[in-house]
Amino acid sequence: MDDQKIIIINGNSFSFTPGETILTVAQRNHIDIPTLCYLKGTTPTGACRICVVEVKNARNLLPACSTPVESNMEVQTESREVIESRRMSLQLLLASGNHNCAVRESDGQSWTAFQLNVQHQDNSGDLCPVWGDCELQSLAYRYQVSGETFPATKNRYPMETVNPFIIRDFSRCILCGRCVQACNEVQVNNAISIGYRGTAAKIIAAGDRPLKDSDCVFCGECIQACPVGALVEKDARYDWRPWSNRKVRSTCSYCGVGCQLDFHVHDNRIVKISGAEGTPPNYGSLCVKGRFGFNFIHSEDRLKTPLIRETGRENGKFRQASWDEALDLTARRLSEIKEKNGPDSIGVLTSARVTNEDNYAAMKFTRAVLKTNNIDHCARL
Repeated sequence: MDDQKIIIINGNSFSFTPGETILTVAQRNHIDIPTLCYLKGTTPTGACRICVVEVKNARNLLPACSTPVESNMEVQTESREVIESRRMSLQLLLASGNHNCAVRESDGQSWTAFQLNVQHQDNSGDLCPVWGDCELQSLAYRYQVSGETFPATKNRYPMETVNPFIIRDFSRCILCGRCVQACNEVQVNNAISIGYRGTAAKIIAAGDRPLKDSDCVFCGECIQACPVGALVEKDARYDWRPWSNRKVRSTCSYCGVGCQLDFHVHDNRIVKISGAEGTPPNYGSLCVKGRFGFNFIHSEDRLKTPLIRETGRENGKFRQASWDEALDLTARRLSEIKEKNGPDSIGVLTSARVTNEDNYAAMKFTRAVLKTNNIDHCARL
């Protein structure tokens, strides 16, 4: 290997490409450096200080996510100083809001008073809505820290529940900035930013308005980027738990792009949807329909069997039929119309809401079987 392009991490040598950061080289070589504020594909900020590493001859610990690699750089990712720094940062974060993820001591009046206050603000007796799926919680267990080391910080801002899709819980926000990066650099909606200063800092929409009155398009990219319980799907809050659900990969059918998504299923019901990370064509991103438009699946008004209208009987009311009967009737009527009036008397209307493969099959049926070119669809239906 070229000596001019070598970095030494934990005593092992690795090659790198100019412009890479310590974090990207480590991740490529399966070396775990924990992060909270880092979001792949966006500009690193080094804000959370969780990814700090020790670099030989450097005066201070450096954030791996934003420090460019230099030739012959020697890095330690889990030295004593690094671990102490990460523990301190985690303790400060845990003391900064309603992080009731059982990393505090579970006895004494302090815990009871804290938990009762959280329950009052959450309007729920359950623990955090992202319990088991929180990166802050995982790191707290990993480094064995709790939130009592520093005085608790009082929450300045009430929970925002007025929009139809997203709960914004400022008491659990750690100001990592990932939601802002997801909105501004991934989706390029530019709907939110970090507002105010110091202890009053807050993630805001323009004019500090609720999301429903802002430029937000409710794509939910911020939810998927949030590492804690500050942003949660409104319908899934406290109903979705990672250990009681299974993931089912599927293709979104709202348009022809073919976005890959994961259904989170509990008791054979979809409780939430997330974008499939690292998978083309969407790489985790979804639109408002793909992420939130699924409640109709379990609607009591959905048709579950074919219906046939009986003319001349009970004022032409519908009756339930089997698929064989319905398809036989459809084929017979199409054949009759084609023989009597010609194939161009028939038209087929498909949908932009089904897969490309289904639309292709409809096109082949129309042109090859019905012998007509009268097929169309409307994306505005």
